[in-house]
Amino acid sequence: MAKYDRLLYILNLVRSRRNLNAPMIASECGVTERTIYRDIISISEANIPIYYDRGYKFASDNFLPPLNFNVDEYLTLQAVLESTPLYKAGHSKKIIKSIKSKVDACLSQNVRSQKAFKSSVTSVKIKSTAPENGNEKYYALVEQGIRDNLVLELKYDSIQSGVTVREIEPYFMIFIERAFYFVGYCHLRKELRTFRIDRIRDIRLTEKRFRPRRDINPARYFRDSWGVFSGEPVEVEVILSGIAARIVQSGRHHPGEEVIIIGKDRVNYRVTVSGIEEICRWLIGFGGDVLVKKPLELKKEIKRRAAEILKSNK
Repeated sequence: MAKYDRLLYILNLVRSRRNLNAPMIASECGVTERTIYRDIISISEANIPIYYDRGYKFASDNFLPPLNFNVDEYLTLQAVLESTPLYKAGHSKKIIKSIKSKVDACLSQNVRSQKAFKSSVTSVKIKSTAPENGNEKYYALVEQGIRDNLVLELKYDSIQSGVTVREIEPYFMIFIERAFYFVGYCHLRKELRTFRIDRIRDIRLTEKRFRPRRDINPARYFRDSWGVFSGEPVEVEVILSGIAARIVQSGRHHPGEEVIIIGKDRVNYRVTVSGIEEICRWLIGFGGDVLVKKPLELKKEIKRRAAEILKSNK
């Protein structure tokens, strides 16, 4: 964190939280206590009235105007910031904490008083499979590669092929299916690929530049994907009955799906997806409530996997 940004962060911390001492501020900023003492001197030299009395305090709050939030708006914003999966990513978590401290620092006294007795009634829990101690430099370097059009060199642990070293032109990063991924052109495979951030074992930015592709964006790239897999579009048609039929009628599972009721607890389900791998896994979970009409390759793959399950569970 640059000194100017850190000084603003300290100002917001001191205004929004009570009884902060130098070790606590140093921990929040990721610097030494000695640095914080120098920062406090810099703040005082800027004619901002700060003093210590069982924690750092301001003699006056007049230099920071309050935000025109009511308490419900504040609690909603807080829920949004804490619900984002970016809160799990190391470098993004620091940014979000900084945003929250700036917002808290500029709340009106009325909202400060109300929020102490009122809690948010809505909570959003987005599941993430990323490890809590994930290396934040991976996120930061991928973002820098996307932003500056720089080729990345990855040591990547693929489920199919194991650990390989690849050069990738990164185009965008996205949180989907419980994890962060980025999409880019793989020079090793000579095609567009999707890479899961937590399967990166090492990464570095090269000095090689690439021309950004404006025709690649998340909406277009994942348009037919059931989850994160890409591939050639495949038209799928299945007859679902029983619980499977009731489940697909209870909510959408794919933006392009078509559900036609053909009887009591019986539907014709049609959808175009990228490849059959992910929808195959989904359909197997319904067991005998699934009758595949097309494509033939999907029907064969479900039979093969079902036979393997029966064989291993004899």
